[in-house]
Amino acid sequence: DRIIYVESDPGVEQIRIDKGVRSTIDYLRRHRALFSFGENVGTESFPVPTHNMKWLPTRQPVVTDLWKTNRAPPRAAVFTSVANWSTSGLKDITWRGEKYLWSKSREFLRFLAAPKKAGETFELATNIPDAKTRAKFLRNGWRFHSPLQLSVDYWLYRDYVRRSRGEFTVAKDQYVRLNTGWFSDRSACYLAAGRPVIIQQSGFTQHYGNDGGLFAFSSIKEIVEAVKAINADYAKHSRAAREVAREIFEAEKVLASLLDRAGV
Repeated sequence: DRIIYVESDPGVEQIRIDKGVRSTIDYLRRHRALFSFGENVGTESFPVPTHNMKWLPTRQPVVTDLWKTNRAPPRAAVFTSVANWSTSGLKDITWRGEKYLWSKSREFLRFLAAPKKAGETFELATNIPDAKTRAKFLRNGWRFHSPLQLSVDYWLYRDYVRRSRGEFTVAKDQYVRLNTGWFSDRSACYLAAGRPVIIQQSGFTQHYGNDGGLFAFSSIKEIVEAVKAINADYAKHSRAAREVAREIFEAEKVLASLLDRAGV
């Protein structure tokens, strides 16, 4: 009765409910309230029926002062991100004849040419095991950073974000094609550090974003335009990024709202 369910990966549970998976339905009904980082879940913008289960939107809570820095990024800084390349199909799911992937790898491949088209270098902290795939990225203006240390050392992770010019990243296939309204906790940390973010559209701009500091894209053309806008007035977009983080993701606001709506 006092347990709150907070869903970080929107789409899978709703599809299981629509398929009538009894174990999922029974498990979720044992919770006092259901929250999702997919802000479109349960709205007309989200295609999966929720069958009278009430999903409340919430956001990734970030203590923005932990990421704040007054230092500008180094002159040689580039757009970066950190990602898990392969998820082994762990949460892939089929719904109404379509397979939805719980993976970013296919989305990164879709936008492989982005840095070359934008005249930039993008850096990705990930581990791509296939040499041919890595070579394709390198030919298109990417470089790689080892993700291992960043994943186990908080301070190195924070410093990596702060040393970046901004973030360029994609979203998982499920989040995008189901128009979930999901947003990355990592991207929220980049914003809190005053680092502009260019992130794949998942429907979150129905609620915030695209007003400076945070850019959504669905095409390479939109990526190029976002890079140009940021480079034209970096200081402006750095300030705007920080403001988005404080307004949208500040932990005190997010958690107070969650507890209030849960009736706790």
